[in-house]
Parts: sequence; C-alpha cells; structure tokens
Amino acid sequence: MEVGGSSGLPVNNKQRGAMLPNKSRGEFTRNPRKDSEGLSESPDLEFEYADTDKWAAELSELYSYTEGPEFALNRKCFEVEFRTHVSDKKWIELDAAQHRAHAMRLLDSLEVIAREKRLKVARAILYLAQGTFAECSSEAEVQYWMRYNIFLLLDVGTFSALVELLNMEIDNSAACSSAVRKPAISLADSTDLRVLLNIMYLMVETIQQDDPADKPEWKIIRETFRAELGSPLFNNEPISVMLFGMVTKFCSGHAPHFPMKKVLLLLWKSILFTLGGFEQLQSIKQQKRARREHKALIKQDNLDAFNEKDPYKADDSREDEDDNDDNDNSMEAETFPLERDEVMPPPIPHPPSERVSFPKGLPWAPKVREKDIENFLESSRSKFIGYTLGNDTDTVVGLPRPIHESIKTLKQHKYVSIAEIQIAKEEEFQKTPLSGGEEEVEMSSTELLYQGILPSLPQYMIALLKILLAAAPTSKAKTDSINILADVLPEEMP
Repeated sequence: MEVGGSSGLPVNNKQRGAMLPNKSRGEFTRNPRKDSEGLSESPDLEFEYADTDKWAAELSELYSYTEGPEFALNRKCFEVEFRTHVSDKKWIELDAAQHRAHAMRLLDSLEVIAREKRLKVARAILYLAQGTFAECSSEAEVQYWMRYNIFLLLDVGTFSALVELLNMEIDNSAACSSAVRKPAISLADSTDLRVLLNIMYLMVETIQQDDPADKPEWKIIRETFRAELGSPLFNNEPISVMLFGMVTKFCSGHAPHFPMKKVLLLLWKSILFTLGGFEQLQSIKQQKRARREHKALIKQDNLDAFNEKDPYKADDSREDEDDNDDNDNSMEAETFPLERDEVMPPPIPHPPSERVSFPKGLPWAPKVREKDIENFLESSRSKFIGYTLGNDTDTVVGLPRPIHESIKTLKQHKYVSIAEIQIAKEEEFQKTPLSGGEEEVEMSSTELLYQGILPSLPQYMIALLKILLAAAPTSKAKTDSINILADVLPEEMP
C-alpha cells in the first residue's frame, strides 16, 4: 500500500493499471473490462488522436536536459541588452511602443559582424520568445507573454533575419570542417544553430496555435506567415526545402554537428503549418468527394437511360421469383393453419406501400480500354481479311456488320484513365517541346513544396531512413557514421 497521486489517497498495488483518467472531469475511473483481481497483461490506455500534443508538451519536446543551464544564460544576455538601452523597469511594465522599439533594436543588433555579439543578441531574442519567464509568477502568465512577444518579433521581421543567419551557418565551411575532424561532437559545437532553431521552432509552434482570444491583427499575421512559409521567399525556396538540405548534409557526414532533432522538429512543424493537418485535409477531401458524387449521379442517369434503350438487355426475372416465393408461402400457410397460430404471433397490419422496383442491368458502367478495342480489331481483321493495321481503330472496311456493331458498343464504353491522359500529354510534349507548351498548375503550398523536393527526393528518403534506423533501439552494435546524439552530449563528459 502506498500513497498515489496528488489526492493523497492510498492505492492498492493490485489495483494499479485498473484506473483510467476521465477526461471530462479530470479524474480517474475504473475500467469495467478488468477482471476481479484487477490484473491485465496490457493495461488499457486512452489516446487522443491528433496532429500534435498540447502546446506545453510540444514546447518541452524541443529542449534536452543538457540545455538547462542555458535558460539562465539567455536571461542574462537579455537583461544586459535591456538595461543598456532601457530604464530599470521590467519588460512586462513597458507599453506596446516601448516593446516594439526594443524589439527593433535587437533585430538591428543581429546584423553585427562579431560572432560573439551576434550570439548574445540571439540569446536575448530567445529569452523573449521563451516568455520572459523570470518576470512572471505563473505558467499561464508565461504563456501569455510568450505569445505576445512572438507575435511582436514576427511583426518586426525577426523570422526572415533568423532564416538568413541559419543559411549562413549552414554554409559555414569552417565549422563543418572543424566538426568533421573532431573525434567526438558535443553540445558546444552546435550552439549557434541551436539558438536559431529554438527561436524559429517556438515562433512556428506558437503562431500556428489558433486561439479564439487572439487580436484581429494577429490572425492576419498568422495567415500571412503561413503563406510565407510555403512560398519560395527564403533563398528562392521554401524553408522546408532548406531544412531537408540540412538533413541530407548531416547524413552524408559533411556536417555532423547539426542538431538533427531540432531540425526535424522545425521541419515537421513547418510542413504541418503550411499544408494543414488531418482536419484540414479531411475538409478538402469532403469537398472534392461531394463534387465527384454529383458527377457520378449524372453518369448513373445516363446509364439508366442507356439500359432502357438497350434492346439486347436480358429481362430481370426477379419479379417472377418473388411471385413464386409468395405463392409458396401462401400454400404453406393454408396447409398448416393451426401450427402457425400456435407458434407465430398474429401479423401486425402495415399500411399499403408501393412495390420497390429495382433498375435493370448493372449499377455501374462497364469499362473498356483502348488496348481492348485494338486487340479485338486485330483479331477480327486477321480472321476475316488476313491483314492488320496496327493501332488503327477507325477503319472497319471489309469486316462483317456484326463486327461493326461490336466495335460501336466497345467504343461507347471506352474508359480512359487520368494516367493515360497524362502519359499521352507527356509523350506529345516530348515530341514538340517548343510548341507543346506547359500545363498550367495552381501554385499552392503543396505544389511549391513538391517542386522543391522533387529533384532530390530519393536522397531525402534515404537520409530520413538513416536517421530512423540510427534512432531505433537494438541490441546489436551500430556501425553507422551518423551520431544523432551530437546535440545532447555535454561539452565535458562526466
């Protein structure tokens, strides 16, 4: 017997695992499917299926235990910058104009040449993105100021500056060569990258959270930011493509110091924000499905009309079978009247209803491929005439009249798939690339991302597979060249 939970109530060890949280009241309820002893091979767990977890859980996923001391360092860098240009007031005591002025001042300081100075300013911005937690007294207050500061930073153009700095760090050949020569990579080798990625992740994750209490201007900023993330505004490519490039560079061994967990988290959040989650995709699918169902109804009407006009359609004998069944049932009822009264209750009277009439023929149209028509014509020509015309499906000279009718029927039911149309267009474009022109495609976020990753898509898949295999638990010794723990190991190993 021991004390369980915050309520201080004793919990029996045999009852452990037989309690389930009640989400509606925030308490635990017993699972009725448990046996009398409360034992189960696999305890039941309740899952909430969604694209992401709660906001606080997603934020905590970003940090590792070895980054704990850096929170105080971020605070110190912010306070030094803040005290230099602002009075002794706290950040939460300033008005909106003063907040914006200091945010602009920090943004200007990011453009300095000195690397150490630039890192300190980036840490000060990271402290702002973390909600200036030292001046808050509760978690709710930290979340409020975190959201306020991040929208302020985005409004003054901080994210674009961070992308430029991240691109500089990616192309930093000196840091890459130094990391390659090191026998062991530690947390200190990715300091600049981690600070930049932390700010960017906090901004993306916070802005994509839709809060009903948001100001109208914040909603406009969110939609603008969503469009910018999916557009090739950053180095002429979407930011997701740049992050994919970091993944391949890390897995190739040219940049072993990249903090890969943070890169993948930011990549995931960027794609999720720009393309939408399951709910958005489901709504888009419902809209397309409704349009397809409307078209299918039109085709079905045409099919019914065709079945009515078809003189060769066999009559449905379903009505005769139903009549025979009724006659059989009536004969049985007259033969055993007493047994029916004893076993079966009296029938309940029902109002007279119209007889259901089933449509004749199949409820779908048969499909004939172009190749089927060609094969049929080839065999018919070889049989009756003795020659073939290749892919010609129009010439029927010399063939009997029934063959003409068969070809006409096949062409009425010919089905051309979208893939065949696309292949034919591609073949035509290959023949006449100059005069053929290009197909006009709506440049949505999905299309832009696909165009950006298509040239190197196999490399991206292989790199992600390498990371997945390196992270999978195994009892065998791994000989992989990538180290996914490079951004977790401390500078001085204990």
